[in-house]
Amino acid sequence: MATEISNPAFTTEQKEYLQGFFAGVAQRGFKPFVGETANGLITADPASGVANQAATPEAYFGTPVEDLCREERWKFEENALDIWDKLVAHANEDKAPAPDDLFRFKFHGLFYVAPAQDSFMLRLRVPGAVLNSYQMRGLARIAQEMGSGRTDITTRSNLQIREFQPKDIVRVLNSVRNLGMTSRGSGADNIRNITASPITGIDPHELIDVAPLADAMSNYILNSRDMYGLPRKFNIAFDNGGSISVVADTNDIGFIAVRVPEGADVPTGVYFRVLLCGITGHQQFATDCGILLRPDQTVAVAAAMVRVFTHNGDRTDRKKARLKYLVDKWGVAKFLSETEKLLAFPLIHFPADACEPRREINRTAHIGVHPQTAPGMNYIGVHVPVGRLPVAQMTAVADIADLYGNGELRLTVWQNLIIPNVRSEQIDAAVEAILAAGLKISVGAVLGGTVACTGNKGCKFAATDTKSHAVALATFLDERFPIQQPVNLHVTGCPHSCAQHYIGDIGLLGAKIDGEEGYQVSIGGGSDSDQGLARELIPAIKFEDLPPVMERLFAAYTTQREPDENFLSFSRRHSIDELKTFCSTENSASLVEA
Repeated sequence: MATEISNPAFTTEQKEYLQGFFAGVAQRGFKPFVGETANGLITADPASGVANQAATPEAYFGTPVEDLCREERWKFEENALDIWDKLVAHANEDKAPAPDDLFRFKFHGLFYVAPAQDSFMLRLRVPGAVLNSYQMRGLARIAQEMGSGRTDITTRSNLQIREFQPKDIVRVLNSVRNLGMTSRGSGADNIRNITASPITGIDPHELIDVAPLADAMSNYILNSRDMYGLPRKFNIAFDNGGSISVVADTNDIGFIAVRVPEGADVPTGVYFRVLLCGITGHQQFATDCGILLRPDQTVAVAAAMVRVFTHNGDRTDRKKARLKYLVDKWGVAKFLSETEKLLAFPLIHFPADACEPRREINRTAHIGVHPQTAPGMNYIGVHVPVGRLPVAQMTAVADIADLYGNGELRLTVWQNLIIPNVRSEQIDAAVEAILAAGLKISVGAVLGGTVACTGNKGCKFAATDTKSHAVALATFLDERFPIQQPVNLHVTGCPHSCAQHYIGDIGLLGAKIDGEEGYQVSIGGGSDSDQGLARELIPAIKFEDLPPVMERLFAAYTTQREPDENFLSFSRRHSIDELKTFCSTENSASLVEA
């Protein structure tokens, strides 16, 4: 029944309009309409021909809402960047979030890590791996007052603060912001910390300083709202072509500095090659996509590639949502074509073999004293066992950086840190201070190349105590075999492979074996010029049985290697059956056959 309109203030025409409106509502149900006219006025008239901005979208980035996976539906229902009130409410109530908000909290770098720990972890952003002494001291205060009393250096040359309670999440975020730092977008479906060669700008062997590029990329992300909420996480790295690897070939996008010699079709100089689709945990390296970029084009191209991924990546199946799967579906040529549509300049297609080869990487250059480009200046690589840095040592390295350097600190993907800009005449005093803090600048060949993920002490996915096991095994081998050539030991607790076990000289993947902690053992992996996937050596072995097996393998290496042969070369020139023979004894029953 139509509503009777009897207000004498209405004209006859208004009464007829309202009666028709309410009659229509009664027939078809009420659907609010809010649009904006060409002159900027807000209209409620569906017949205006403008879009209804109050309507529920039928699709999210082109995917029907009903087809979205759970996490994508959460992003569709509420933008995770707009939940500050929820963060405050959870802090006030001192409670952990529900599953949907637990996911959204990761957009702010907050990870609730129960059941491994009934607490939060904050993953920071340290673009290009550079921070200053003031920030390190501030983070030490946060870790001491609200966290576990330490930070962890990660394999993305980043820092984590662990073990603080829900009541402190806002205090921690504000404290980090007061240091001129952020954790925004460091978790969930976002572009993670931007990595760069850790001694860039001071590396005597680099082609170009990539710190400004990493910093610009990070700033662009922070200032561009559409750089958040990708179909899945995304990694970007800048390699300066110098001494220390940043493992760019394990990133979704890796920019590698190269030199084009004279006589080519482009002017001679330093450019960047672009690698695509490295993916940790899926054992795939990023590969050269055939284009050459000027340094000033890299960030713009990255932004365009991210946008192509954002609008075309799979939002229905998280197992198929990384960049790799889009490029597998389309092919590289189409991906580059779609990227180029977003750019105001053309991409230069140029063969990789027309560039000069990348110089050899020094696998030990992240530890010890090394000269910088400027005469009389040096950097000191400080060994931090598997990245665990207590607050006392955080404060100590900040003081050393101020007293003997220029107040700057740098992190590495090898979970160590670097104090740059130390004058030659102050090296001895700086080293003495480092040793007094309980840190070292010289360790064994295995321990110096050991990295480990968080492990089951702080991650629900990990099957093993990776950090403790990594240090124990590396120390055991170094004490028995004082070799000089570096050996990289990568220990990861689950198939996500945050420690990238498949690129280690020795890679350990955590597993439960008869209820006890153990590992699958792989051998012969490498990155960059040593690129190759590790081969499975032992399908499963309890950790308590592993050291003597590795001892027998290293004994074979030290007695049977060729002159100056490193462990990686030794392992690659032998078959798996031969390597298993080196590991075995007549009565050994510790290996579990596949």
